[in-house]
Amino acid sequence: MRRREDEPGMNMTPMIDVVFQLIIFFVITADLQNKDLDFAFRLAMAPHGTPVEKVNPLTININVDEKGTVTIGRVPLTAAQLTAILRASVAQYGQRIPIVIRGDRMSRHESVRAIMDACTTAGLWRIKFAAYKEEAR
Repeated sequence: MRRREDEPGMNMTPMIDVVFQLIIFFVITADLQNKDLDFAFRLAMAPHGTPVEKVNPLTININVDEKGTVTIGRVPLTAAQLTAILRASVAQYGQRIPIVIRGDRMSRHESVRAIMDACTTAGLWRIKFAAYKEEAR
């Protein structure tokens, strides 16, 4: 049985285009959250710590390696640059921005303390430290 020319039909092309655009968007953005984390760091162990259930999208991950180099998103920063970035974040989003300090297990306390001082200078107080709950296999 043939369909008549005047019967209405649905054009699926625009809907398929939108679906493909959404797929591309989610594939690209899904991995961006892990791009600023340097997994070469050897974090300290905290077997009794509580695991993070929900991550605030405003969280700033600050890394410090064993040499004392401070990075955000794998970009090395001086203490003045870090303080400026944190102050700009406070100006835009307020003082409730969570900070996660990811220190290498061999990093010196003075390097971590410098990050904490920069956070205090910027007016940030929600600071957490990243650690492994259990040893990676």
